[in-house]
Amino acid sequence: MLLAVETLNVDAASFRQMEEAAQAKGVAAGSIELDAAVATQVEETIGARGKQHNPVTGSGGMLLGRVLQLAPGREIAKDTVKVGDRVATLVSLSLTPLAIQRVTAVRRVSAQLDVEGEAVLFASGAYAKLPDDMPERLALAVLDVAGAAPQVARLVAKDAVVVILGAGGKSGILCAVEARRRGGKGACIVGIENHAPFAEDLRALGACDAVVTADATDPVAVRDAVLKATGGREADVTFSCVNVPNAEMGAILSTRDRGVVYFFAMSTSFTKAALGAEGVGKDVDLVIGNGYAHGHAEHSLAMIREIPELRALFEKRYGGE
Repeated sequence: MLLAVETLNVDAASFRQMEEAAQAKGVAAGSIELDAAVATQVEETIGARGKQHNPVTGSGGMLLGRVLQLAPGREIAKDTVKVGDRVATLVSLSLTPLAIQRVTAVRRVSAQLDVEGEAVLFASGAYAKLPDDMPERLALAVLDVAGAAPQVARLVAKDAVVVILGAGGKSGILCAVEARRRGGKGACIVGIENHAPFAEDLRALGACDAVVTADATDPVAVRDAVLKATGGREADVTFSCVNVPNAEMGAILSTRDRGVVYFFAMSTSFTKAALGAEGVGKDVDLVIGNGYAHGHAEHSLAMIREIPELRALFEKRYGGE
């Protein structure tokens, strides 16, 4: 299908890298000039690669658009999409043919850019029709990380010890809430979040037993903080949702032997994770994050509908009217 693109939701690791690249050239943090610098980088990447495929992080994001055209035969397919429908793609922008004429707005908090352009979604590419019971920006923020919660649901058992690095971001919040639902009252859920405002939001949400302000790239500090919060227990499952590199060992050192470390972050070096676990003698299962799971869009949108506190936090931060 051919889409008229309205918004790009860039993945957190990619957006942060572009901000840091601009600041390294002297652009002030938080300035209007930083918005322009990020927009320029996106335009240059798409112009050079024909898609939003960050050449440094290798990651992309997803988009919001309106269906302009369906390929012959698509109209009689099992799906019900039609011309004019508004959809969010659930496949990475790093795989989506894309052309944009211009960037019209940049929203750093949500890592979103409003654009004018077109994209092609292949028949195998997953998408979701935008729900009519929530603002589009809210839906887009949720769908961007919709694969997180279903993976938590598969991996977290009742009364488990769960650690989440980057717990105050979009995917981290969904992981924390789902871990509480699956682990129940007997679970011990520890959120690691270095950004103080996000840490406060996470505490107010109440999904975690402990929220620790710590640097995810300092593995010894992370491990010490986890052991202090859990009374000396290592995690049964650790989820890495950070948007910075070099957080692999913090997740691995915090996890018990034969536990699971799930790397949802696109900033992860899987070489560092594999060799690092070997180097410290940790017999843990290292799982590569998959942003797709059957029914993941419906799963995560249902969480937003069912949990008022979760919806209020996402609306405040990412997508009100």
